[in-house]
Amino acid sequence: MAKQRRPQPRLSKPPTQSTDGPSAAARPATAPVPVSPAKPAPPQHRATYPEAVALYERGLEAIQRHAYGEAADLFESVLRQYPEEKELHERVRLYLNICQRQMAREEPQPQTVDERLFAATIAINGGQYDQAIAHLRLVRDEDPDNDHALYMLAVAHAQRDEPAEAVAHLERAIALNPENRGLARTDPDLDPLRDDEAFRAALEAPPASTAPRPILKRPLKTRTGR
Repeated sequence: MAKQRRPQPRLSKPPTQSTDGPSAAARPATAPVPVSPAKPAPPQHRATYPEAVALYERGLEAIQRHAYGEAADLFESVLRQYPEEKELHERVRLYLNICQRQMAREEPQPQTVDERLFAATIAINGGQYDQAIAHLRLVRDEDPDNDHALYMLAVAHAQRDEPAEAVAHLERAIALNPENRGLARTDPDLDPLRDDEAFRAALEAPPASTAPRPILKRPLKTRTGR
């Protein structure tokens, strides 16, 4: 009997390798490299920051001594002299409000017209225009024709960038006392109003009267008897 040949197993072709390198299946799996988040850059402080902080800390020391008026002046200096330090301003305003509340409790409120005018003058010089306006409105309600109070109201509203209210009070003050016109022409506290047309019109001198003068009749001479 003839021997039967066993079927020879077919040899599979070896996988062809790409010239670009090993196939994806043959490449070893690599874990992704974790990327650490970038650290935020530290805030860059201005050259004036230490000076502002020093002034702020002096205000805190004054609060601890219960010298609230001194502390308020120091905090207001920080706001006025270092307007670019916005982050510091938030804390400054917080302590400034505390000082103002404490001073309001300690200081007696003005009662007379003269006391209110004096308190309003102090407030304007200190840049506390809201407080000045509150005093001056009480004077105006009690004495509507007080041209000094009306003039100061014009100043306070001008400093608060409220030209309409400022000009209205100034016009009334000039009507009551024309000398206020000359004062307003050179007053630096009214500089915010210099470009306002209504303000310039209020400073113009009123036109001279053109009414004809009355004809004066000579008295009749009476004849005296001889």
